[in-house]
Amino acid sequence: MGETNITPLAANAPGATAGEEFRDDVRKKLPPELVAALTTLSAWRSSLAIAQNLAVLAAAIAIALVWWNPWVVAAMVIVIGTQQHGLFVLAHDAAHYRLYANRRLNDLLGRAVGTISGISMCTYRVIHRLHHNHLYQAQDPDTALHGGYPRGKAYLFRKLAKDLTGVTAYKNYAYFFGAPALNTETNVAQRPLDDTSPRLRAEARADRRTVIAVQLGMPVAAFAAGYGVEYLVLWVLPLLTVIQLILRLRAICEHGAVTDLSSPLTAARTNLAPWYLRWILFPHSVNYHIEHHLYPGVPHYRLRTLHLELKQRGILDGAEIRELRDTLPVIFAERRPSGRTAAAA
Repeated sequence: MGETNITPLAANAPGATAGEEFRDDVRKKLPPELVAALTTLSAWRSSLAIAQNLAVLAAAIAIALVWWNPWVVAAMVIVIGTQQHGLFVLAHDAAHYRLYANRRLNDLLGRAVGTISGISMCTYRVIHRLHHNHLYQAQDPDTALHGGYPRGKAYLFRKLAKDLTGVTAYKNYAYFFGAPALNTETNVAQRPLDDTSPRLRAEARADRRTVIAVQLGMPVAAFAAGYGVEYLVLWVLPLLTVIQLILRLRAICEHGAVTDLSSPLTAARTNLAPWYLRWILFPHSVNYHIEHHLYPGVPHYRLRTLHLELKQRGILDGAEIRELRDTLPVIFAERRPSGRTAAAA
């Protein structure tokens, strides 16, 4: 399981056709040979990332089962939620074909880490492509989540409170299943699965059936084994609560309260933070979000190197790069009196 060199265009699947591509950004200026090195995939590093998330999940579940009391269980629910979020991020990498050079292996493990967390990786691949190709435009399905900020502390705290109580979980999982979303600018329901190739649409449908079957089977197996309550508390509860808050807050940190939508350098945000905050909110280097938009072919474990290369060449001059402690006051600020923003959900 070594490293495989992939060309800069390998953010697309091998033999990708119209309706499958993640478009390049015209502002990219790195030398082709450097891009080729940065887009080289390492199977062992992807495998290690998956193993780390699963190991922490197993340890947290074991601790909760051994010391089953409210304080320990509550702490482990939070830890489990962060690791489930890590699996979401790895499913995101698989959606970009960034886990493994072999597409079958990439999709097999990408679907697996998504399925146990209740999301369809193949459906997300279709949705996420629209976000990359139409950032902050009418076709961007993510604008409903991160657009329109800042809207004041009270507004965002209410949203996060609803996430933490599980109120928004159904809506967010419907998003991962490709449900039509109302675009608040055009007042037209977007159907993400209509804007893709027949191949990816068929893969998404098959993947959704698998996710539903597994998610129906997991509680049956848990209750049959005598761990039904533990399954609901330690697996389902963080999926419905902790991860929903993390997903919203991360999305807003990445794209919320920006003022210039003309370039990924300013319509996205890179957030710098100490390791423990990255572990909670930005696992697998997902905090380097501008870099990911500029070069979606770079796997997560090379994003920091990409950041340094771009910075050294001055390509990130004027980019929306902030310490997380500086981002939070921006997204929690009061509503702007005017300016170009997208409506929030």
